[in-house]
Amino acid sequence: MTTGPAADELARVVRDHAGRLAASLVSLLGDFSAAEDLVQDAVETALRRWPVEGIPDRPDGWLFTVARRRGLDVLRRQENYRSKLAQLQWPIQSAPDDRLRLIFTCCHPALAREAQIALTLRVVCGLTTAQIAAAFLVPETTLAQRITRAKRKIAQAGIPYRIPQDDELPERLGEVLTVIYLLFNEGYLSSSGDRVHSRDLVDDAEWLTTLLAGLQPAEPEIIGLLVLIRLHRSRAAARFTSEGQLVLLQDQDRSTWDHEAIAAATALLTRTARRHRSPGPYQLQAAIAACHCEAASWEDTDWQQILVLYDMLLHLQPSSVTRLHRSVAVRYVQGADVALAELDHLDGELSNYPLYHATRAELLRAVGDPETATAADRRALELTTNPAQAEVLRERLATH
Repeated sequence: MTTGPAADELARVVRDHAGRLAASLVSLLGDFSAAEDLVQDAVETALRRWPVEGIPDRPDGWLFTVARRRGLDVLRRQENYRSKLAQLQWPIQSAPDDRLRLIFTCCHPALAREAQIALTLRVVCGLTTAQIAAAFLVPETTLAQRITRAKRKIAQAGIPYRIPQDDELPERLGEVLTVIYLLFNEGYLSSSGDRVHSRDLVDDAEWLTTLLAGLQPAEPEIIGLLVLIRLHRSRAAARFTSEGQLVLLQDQDRSTWDHEAIAAATALLTRTARRHRSPGPYQLQAAIAACHCEAASWEDTDWQQILVLYDMLLHLQPSSVTRLHRSVAVRYVQGADVALAELDHLDGELSNYPLYHATRAELLRAVGDPETATAADRRALELTTNPAQAEVLRERLATH
C-alpha cells in the first residue's frame, strides 16, 4: 500500500466503516462475495484517486458512494438486485442485528473454527489481515489463504445469511463469542502498529455482546464476556497518560477508575454465578478482572484467588497464553523462580510473542539476572507492533 496522508486516512476509514458497509451490502444483496468485491473495489479506487484529487470531506460517505455505484453497474446485468441497492442511504440505517447475522453466517459449522474467526474479524469487524494474524500468532500469508478458502466455502455451500434458530444457537455461540473477544482485545490494545487502541472496536464488542445477551439472556458465558469487557472499560481513564503513554496496571491511579461501573459489573457476575455452579472461560476471566478491579492497590491484590481462577481456566482452556498470564500470579504466590521455570517451558510455543519475552524479563530481574532480562526486553521490543508497548519497553531498557 502507498503511504501518505491519503493512505493513512483511507486506512482509518476502512478500519472504522468497512465492516458496517460490508454488512449492509450483504444484507441487501444476499451475496457475501459480491459485497466483499464491492468494498475492495471502492478501496482500490480511493487509493488511486485520493492522493491526486485530495481526501474528500466525507471519506466514509465517498467510499460508500463508490461501492454503491459499482454495485449498480453489476445490477444492470442482474435486475433482481437493482431495487435493493437503490434503497441504500448514507449513513446506513441498518437493522440493529445486521452485523450479528453476518457473524453467525461467518461462524457456520461448515467452516473450520479458525476460518470462522478469521473471516468474521476481516469482513464484519474490518480488521486487517495483519491485525488478525497477530491475534492468531500466525504468518499474514497463512491468514490470507485461510480467509480466501472460507469465502469460497460460503459461496459453494450456499450458507444462508441469518441468525440460527433457537435450537441451533448453543453450538454456534462459542465461535461468535470468540470473535467478539478477539475484537475487544484488538480494540483494547491494537496490534496494528499505527494506533495503540481503538475505542470504536471496544464499543462494537460491547454492543455485539449486549445484543447476544438479548438473544440468549440465560446463557452465562455471554454475561461473562459482557462483564469482562465492562470491567476492562472501567479502568480506561487510567490506562494512558495525557501524552498517550501506556500505564501498566500496577502503576495506574485507581481513584480514576469507574468504581460505579465496577460494582455494577461484579454484581451482574455474582448473580450469574449463583445460577450456574460451573463457570466457563469468560466468567473465569471476568472473575480475574474483578479481583484486580476490587483491589485497593497492587499490593492488596488477592493473588491466591487469581491463581485458583487461572488453574480453573487452564483446566477448561489449556492454552500457552493462559499459562503465560498465570505465571504472573504464580510469581506473587510461589515466587519468581517458580514462575520463571514454568515460563521457560513455553519458549517454543511463544517465542514470537512479545508479551512472553517482556514477562520473562520482569521475572529474570526479580531473580537477579539483569543481563538476560535486558536481552529478553530487547527481543520483546523487536517483536511488538504496538507503539505504546514499544515505549514502555524502551523506558524499561533505559532504566535498567
